Amino acid sequence: GEYFFNNGGRGNKTFKPKKNIPEGSHQYELLKHAEATLGSGNLRMAVMLPEGEDLNEWVAVNTVDFFNQINMLYGTITDFCTEESCPVMSAGPKYEYHWADGTNIKKPIKCSAPKYIDYLMTWVQDQLDDETLFPSKIGVPFKRNFMSVAKTILKRLFRVYAHIYHQHFDSVMQLQEEAHLNTSFKHFIFFVQEFNLIDRKELVPLQELIEKLTTKDR
Repeated sequence: GEYFFNNGGRGNKTFKPKKNIPEGSHQYELLKHAEATLGSGNLRMAVMLPEGEDLNEWVAVNTVDFFNQINMLYGTITDFCTEESCPVMSAGPKYEYHWADGTNIKKPIKCSAPKYIDYLMTWVQDQLDDETLFPSKIGVPFKRNFMSVAKTILKRLFRVYAHIYHQHFDSVMQLQEEAHLNTSFKHFIFFVQEFNLIDRKELVPLQELIEKLTTKDR
């Protein structure tokens, strides 16, 4: 499927989710394993590295999955996230994000939330589509810097959750998507906590929510 993002009237940008993980591949089996253990309801267990598996591959499969989930979740509220409603990319009044990717845009630029999220998702998509970073073939080794790239991807994806929770939660409620959003975010947080993938200071904008979602399951 394709998700259409309405970027405040400057033409629809189509996000195709990451080349779907090929059926019958080892990564597909891993994804199926992840889905099955999620169904058990025990998220702490579900995010753990399955026995005998490669950590890089487990992080890769889950990163792709989180990208697809956030893509869909943001897709449901794009009509409410416009240049007018969100002239800056924020997560509440205290946190504002400026975009830089280190290659095309080196100096952080202040831009609207829809534009920031467009830059962010396009950048993530480019990383996921890079076969040298996210190899889809069995036995192709991961690059030495894979984990640091994955951490940057997850740190940035977190900002989309933070923006949705702070600026668009009323729309999420109207659409009755809050259970879907909470489940997705909770899975995301348990995963990054399990492997220590995002700095604590980056998570501060949603600290209270994180505490609420994770204390019940200690």
